[in-house]
Amino acid sequence: MQKLLLKIKSLLKLTFFRIVLFLFIGVVLFLSLYSNVKPEKLNIDLFSIAEQTIRSPITIEDKESTEAKKKDAEDQVQDIYVLNKKISQNRIDLVTSIFDSAIEVNEEIENERKAEQKESTLPTTDEGERIVPEDEKIKRIKVKLTNDVTKELPDSVLLELLMSTKDELTIARDLSITAINNVMSSRISANDVENAKKRVEEELKYTSLDNSLKNATTQLGRYAVIQNEFYDPEATEEMRKQTVENIESVKILQGQVIVEEGQLISRDIHRQLGLVGVLDNERFIQPFVGLAFLIFLLLASLYYYFYNLEEKKEMKHTHLMQFSLIFLLSILIMKVISLIDVLEYADLFYIFPAAMGAMLIRILINENLAVLVTIITAICGSIIFNEGVSGSIHMTVGIYILCSGLAGIMFMSNNHHHSKIFMGGLFVAVVNVIVIFSLSFIRNEQYDFKEIGVTIIIALMSGILSAVLTIGLLPFFEAGFGILSSMSLIELSNPNHPLLKKILTEAPGTYHHSIMVANLAESACEAIGANGLLARVGCYYHDIGKTIRPKYFIENQMNMENPHDRLPPEASKNIIMSHVKDGAELLKKHRLPKEIVDIAEQHHGTTLLKFFYYKVKQSGEDVTEEEYRYPGPKAQTKESAIVGVADSVEAAVRSMSQPTPEQIEELVRKIISDRLQDNQFNECDLTLKELEKVTNSLCESLKGIFHSRIEYPEMTEQKVKHA
Repeated sequence: MQKLLLKIKSLLKLTFFRIVLFLFIGVVLFLSLYSNVKPEKLNIDLFSIAEQTIRSPITIEDKESTEAKKKDAEDQVQDIYVLNKKISQNRIDLVTSIFDSAIEVNEEIENERKAEQKESTLPTTDEGERIVPEDEKIKRIKVKLTNDVTKELPDSVLLELLMSTKDELTIARDLSITAINNVMSSRISANDVENAKKRVEEELKYTSLDNSLKNATTQLGRYAVIQNEFYDPEATEEMRKQTVENIESVKILQGQVIVEEGQLISRDIHRQLGLVGVLDNERFIQPFVGLAFLIFLLLASLYYYFYNLEEKKEMKHTHLMQFSLIFLLSILIMKVISLIDVLEYADLFYIFPAAMGAMLIRILINENLAVLVTIITAICGSIIFNEGVSGSIHMTVGIYILCSGLAGIMFMSNNHHHSKIFMGGLFVAVVNVIVIFSLSFIRNEQYDFKEIGVTIIIALMSGILSAVLTIGLLPFFEAGFGILSSMSLIELSNPNHPLLKKILTEAPGTYHHSIMVANLAESACEAIGANGLLARVGCYYHDIGKTIRPKYFIENQMNMENPHDRLPPEASKNIIMSHVKDGAELLKKHRLPKEIVDIAEQHHGTTLLKFFYYKVKQSGEDVTEEEYRYPGPKAQTKESAIVGVADSVEAAVRSMSQPTPEQIEELVRKIISDRLQDNQFNECDLTLKELEKVTNSLCESLKGIFHSRIEYPEMTEQKVKHA
């Protein structure tokens, strides 16, 4: 299995195979989601009886019903008529002018009579007054009136006006004007003109005028009353337009019942079924096009993430393979559960271990990718588990998976003990239950207690199952990809490990030194956000090579002569330096992780073995520094660099007699400064700010270890006796 993964990882170095991998994931996704977006096709004949209740899978506008609704609303808009107030005044003015014309004609005749001083050929009355023929009077008044008036009014009316006195005409004029104004102040439609004329007639009926003048005045009033309300086509059209615009579109809502079981399939129902896509029609391909675009978007976001991932290419390829396996496994589990859900188990989708993939990726890769994968898994889950809902997306499932996955990510930390993962699973289970209740309350749904109990049990099982699967799958990923996880590091830190037992029994001084360095390195790494657990375990094994010749290292020389006193500096140099190479070979032989081997190889970097270098220089031999430098390589990671500094610092401080805090800080800063000037940190990404934090952490730890102790009286007496 591991060989196969290594082979695939080597292929992923080529861009072509990375694209092929993403295409494969895309095909798997498409096949998994295909059946869930495929529109349900029902063979429903017109005028047949529906065998089941059919709901709309989508929300869509029913344009035909909308147009019919707009047409009905438009037809119901009544024609708009407007009142022309000027007509009333015009008719009053007209009647006034008729009365005034009659008065003027009478006055003219009177003036002519007075102006004539001699006899006229015209006939006169017995009293000698001049007599004007009726025809001439009518002719004179018609000259003052328009042709329309003279045609409408009979001569008898005009003659009656001419036969009346000025006072009578004035009274008749005022009465007629009042009656006309009262009637025409209201709307008079074409159909209501005759009724309006009768109202004028009624108002003038009980006046004090003599009957002849009253009849003439009444006829003038009837003549004056005309239609004053007229149809306004522009206002009517504008009203119809506004009414149509205010009509809301008729929509068939998602989940709306189109036809109930046992109902006749009418033409309108059959049309609506075709409109929402449950009948064979030309929109069959659209859901698959949409699914393809969605998958492309999801894969593009993943490809962009891995493309911009700031890691070594080899690690990128490892992470890509890990992600692919975890993600495809999650999709497979979802699909299997969805197929079981078809058998109508209630809310079985809640058992999906949504936090499993998120927790695995959080442990194996990083938190950012875990969040991204959780979002993508939630999207896919909302489509895969869409059984029983109208439409292609089950939002409840999407929210449930998203919250469950994020809960698992938040609970995980850098310390991935089995107990921590299991506690994370319990935390996820609690979050699952809270999410289910919150969504139910938001939808204002009603459940019976039995259904609520089953749902809670399933949600709790989901969280626990996520933790169990994470714990169970983690060793396979670690073994298959050679990953050094936190749990692997914890297992390597077990004192019963053969190599640690070897150090303890064969080089106890080195073992104690390693424990002290581990404490210093772990605190310093955690101060700058590096992997403190890796540094601690690396320290346990960094000097394993000293077990080959333990007596040649000062920490193991208990009550014995230093063998280097009898050896030439060059031989001592070779023995001391060989512990790095010997340790790396011993670790590789026991198949310890590469990260531990790297720390053992790099903790001395290419530093100068100063004691023997200066010793040989004092003897007068001509040697170069390169001959007395460790072979390296220099520290490649923060953890290796800090282990190397802690190793030197612990040995230097231990060699001091009752060091003060000031002396400890001065020594630590000098060692770090020497390594910095010696370019030992050039190949790792330690910054000066981080080095300052490392310095402070080391000083605090060393001050705690080498603090001053109270001298008890017994100890003082012994010192005096020995003196």
